[in-house]
Amino acid sequence: MSDLVTGDAVVLGLRPARLPSRALAIFLDLLVYLTGYLIISIGLTLATASLDPAAQAAVSVASFLLVLVGVPIAVETLSHGRSLGKLACGLRVVRDDGGPIRFRHALVRGAMGVVELLGTFGAIACIASLISARGRRLGDVFAGALVVRERVPGARVMPVPPPPPWLAGRFSGLDLSAVPDGLWLAIRQYLTRMNQLDPQVGAAMAVRLADDLVARTGAPAPAGVPAAAFLMAVVHERQSRDAARAFGPGVAPAYAPQAAAPALAPAPVPGVMPAPAVPTRPATGFAPPA
Repeated sequence: MSDLVTGDAVVLGLRPARLPSRALAIFLDLLVYLTGYLIISIGLTLATASLDPAAQAAVSVASFLLVLVGVPIAVETLSHGRSLGKLACGLRVVRDDGGPIRFRHALVRGAMGVVELLGTFGAIACIASLISARGRRLGDVFAGALVVRERVPGARVMPVPPPPPWLAGRFSGLDLSAVPDGLWLAIRQYLTRMNQLDPQVGAAMAVRLADDLVARTGAPAPAGVPAAAFLMAVVHERQSRDAARAFGPGVAPAYAPQAAAPALAPAPVPGVMPAPAVPTRPATGFAPPA
């Protein structure tokens, strides 16, 4: 998908975190975790003084894995990429496409962090971060994640344009699990820059992106729907799902209509072709064109 993205198409408005800020955040996190591990180890040593050496060693290993591996994974999962050190330094872990990370991303980063940070005292992480163009360590690469700076002066996030009202909620049953992050990023870049492109070039890019999206989802696009509008509706559907996962099912996108309000046909405007009336259906997939 790199051929569909122009060189200046930067949509997220976020800058990758570099080695100094990441090292400071990791140092603060390790300071907190090691302090907690020391306190817990002292308590466990006093509590297991009557046990045999093998049992004491097993308890010590279990406490090490729990505090220095399990706790960071839980913190990043529950805080959606913000630990204490990252919060103090203004950093956050996100997916490659800018969305919030999930448990699997935090698990891979935590597992690789045992080798990169604890096993080699951060040597591998420093080398990988210096070599990477976006300052990523091996755990970020394998997890498909990126550490970005949240507090950037003057940074402005360009939002994705909302879809037409008559497309809101049409793709609630669409399976988006097979769509890769690279394709999402290319679609977001196109939607936020499409008004700056030549109309013919933009239309061709929209058709190619829509074809790639249809190939990944396995469901055909509705007949008569422009490719750009189709991309807007699917991207906003994914954003609403991410918001529901992160903040609860009660969060709805701003463009979504009220559930109790009946669907009203828009008043005809002279000289403007009205939107096609497409019947809805509760099952997944798309309804046949009218």
